[in-house]
Order: sequence, then structure tokens, then C-alpha cells
Amino acid sequence: MDIANKGVLVTGGASGLGAACVRLLAQAGAKIVIAHVNSEAGINLATEHNQTGESTFFVKTDVTSEESMQAAVRVAVETFGGLHVLINCAGIGIAQRVLGKDEPHSLAAFTRVIQINLIGTFNAIRLAAASMAQNAPNAGDERGVIINTASVAAFDGQIGQAAYSASKGGIVGMTLPIARDLSRNGIRVMTIAPGIFDTPLLGNLPEPARISLGQQVPFPQRLGRPDEYAALAKHIIENEMLNGEVIRLDGGIRMAPR
Repeated sequence: MDIANKGVLVTGGASGLGAACVRLLAQAGAKIVIAHVNSEAGINLATEHNQTGESTFFVKTDVTSEESMQAAVRVAVETFGGLHVLINCAGIGIAQRVLGKDEPHSLAAFTRVIQINLIGTFNAIRLAAASMAQNAPNAGDERGVIINTASVAAFDGQIGQAAYSASKGGIVGMTLPIARDLSRNGIRVMTIAPGIFDTPLLGNLPEPARISLGQQVPFPQRLGRPDEYAALAKHIIENEMLNGEVIRLDGGIRMAPR
């Protein structure tokens, strides 16, 4: 799919991986809705792009809410004439053992991670797909592209990552069946599983810890850059044969238990 002048919605689009996608796709001529829970960050990024003539809108969005997510989809359709690409980057992470020193894992914390990362991703997929199905097909009978964000933790989660790994493993597990569901509508579905990336999730770590994490990557021995994620997302959009698969973007790392 040619991204120029297409309507794109990026959840979690005001920071980290999502913001990198917004920047790269806007430069390629896409028209973008930034769906994010943080209004200040979303408004700032949208303003940054609109000052350069790029068409970018911010919609305060809670991905776990049907009404909120539907509103973001509606803005894309009404403003750009259609929604063609969804990139799901909204998510949170926690570190908590199943049995801590004094008590078991918080059920509320586990539920919150699943609700945002997994159910929020599915909520965005189903509502975006309903809109994409109404698009006129392009020359390849394609109506839309959906890209989800999992994690290498879906495959080799570390100590304390039960909730996070479960949420990302769910995204991996539903990628193929959703791609099969939506094939008759001309909508492709892909998932990227990043390794250790330099995003706000790692922002509070001291520099020595960040260097140590980067050195665990076989090659290149550094943290991944959000623009590298965005470059892969752009290629997925443009390559019609990429469908129903999960791509690890991790420099070859396999996470140790801790």
C-alpha cells in the first residue's frame, strides 16, 4: 500500500515507538491521527508536524474504552476520508513476581496490564477493521493494514514479567487468526516484537544500566532506536506479502531469566 495521502491512526502515538511512526509516516505523506492518553504530549507532537504543513491530529484516547477508541477512528474517517492503516503502540509494563516477599502478585495490576496491552489492542483492531472494510480496494484489492506491537517478552519473558509477557503473548497468538478473519476484507495484519528499545519504558534507568542492557544484544550491541521500529512498520505497510506473521526486531537477543 502506498502510504501517501492515506489515513493512519497510531495508538500510543505521542511517545516512543508510536511517535517515531508518526514522524516517519508523516514525512512520507500520510495523514495521521495520534491517539494517546497524554494530552500534552499528543498536542505537542501534532503541533510540531502541522507547523511543517503535515496533516496530523491529536485525539485523547483510552484504548480500553469502546467510545473513546471509536471517536479516534471517526476523526480519521471524517477528516481524511478514510482509515487505511492502524499501528497499535499503546501499552504499559510492570515488574512483579507471582510471589513477592510478603504477598502474591496484585490481581488488579495483572488485570490492568492485560486490559491495556491486549484488550486495548483488540479493541483498536476491531473498530479500525470495521472502518477499513468500507474503503474502496486499491489495485491489489487491499483495503487496510494493521500493525500490532508485541515484545520478545512474549517468547522469553523474564522474572517479574508474568503480566507483561501474558499480554504480549496474547497479541502474538491472535495475529494469525485475525489476519485470517480479515483476509476476505482485504486487510493485512502483522505484529512486530521489539527487543530492548530506547523508549520511555527505559527512560528512568541510569546510564550504566542502559549500556549493560545494550551489551546483551548480540549485534548491534546497543538499544534499539524507535526510528528502526518505524522503518519496519513502513515497510510492512508497503509490502503486500507481509501478512499474519510476527517479526522479532531485536538484534538477535534471547532474554535471560533476569
